[in-house]
Amino acid sequence: MTGALVLAGTPMGQPGDASPRLREALASADIVAAEDTRRARGLASSLDVTIGGKLVSYYDHVEAQRAPQLVEAIADGATVLLITDAGMPSVSDPGYRLVAACAAADLRVTCLPGPSAVTTALALSALPSERFCFDGFAPRKPGARHDWLASLRTEPRTVVFFESPHRLAQTLADAAQVLGDDRSAAVCRELTKTYEEVKRGGLGELARWAADGVKGEITVVVAGASAIDDEADLESVVAAAERLADAGSRLKDACEQAAAGTPFSRREVYEAVLAARRAADN
Repeated sequence: MTGALVLAGTPMGQPGDASPRLREALASADIVAAEDTRRARGLASSLDVTIGGKLVSYYDHVEAQRAPQLVEAIADGATVLLITDAGMPSVSDPGYRLVAACAAADLRVTCLPGPSAVTTALALSALPSERFCFDGFAPRKPGARHDWLASLRTEPRTVVFFESPHRLAQTLADAAQVLGDDRSAAVCRELTKTYEEVKRGGLGELARWAADGVKGEITVVVAGASAIDDEADLESVVAAAERLADAGSRLKDACEQAAAGTPFSRREVYEAVLAARRAADN
């Protein structure tokens, strides 16, 4: 017998989004590995399906222990269906290690297409979607988050990432500071669910909106950077940084914003500003 690992996208909120193939797989798989077994039973019940095989848990903390067991079962001829609480396994959810282990063992891996918060948010964002990148969850620690945002300063592709509701306001405020208040973005909340909401605007505007508190599952889409202006001169960039500083920004933050979209780094602009101030004092 030839076993297989079957990855299946599950509904993000509406059971009606489940595909007929998912219904069939829930009923026929030898093993259903689920991020949350209770939610898996609830999904099956809402679809009027009886899970026909063995139901086992497969979440972050048991992945290392469970993956070898599932690989062995697949090698012995079992069909293993892998599902997460919502969306596609392996996309910021458990699954990657099992897929990699099956690939290394030359076992069959296939996928039942289904809902994805990434592409759903991208489609609803009204931002360019020809080229995009997905960055998973935004870093939790302020320093790491700042460095990550700085790396997006000249990223030309639209960027999609997940964020928790209680960190959203701070992440948007940081993004506005690093990428600029006017960088276009969209916050997509509770996609496909009853209270679905898509808020579009500049990062600064969205940060102010989120400051009042936002609930639900959050996906953020940020427009890519404009083309770098190779003709920008350092003197004009320094002047822009000074204007931002005069308006209340910290000097280093002002230099970072002014340097965005130019060939100059924040450090170059910062040192140039200090040199210009020293020259003006003499």
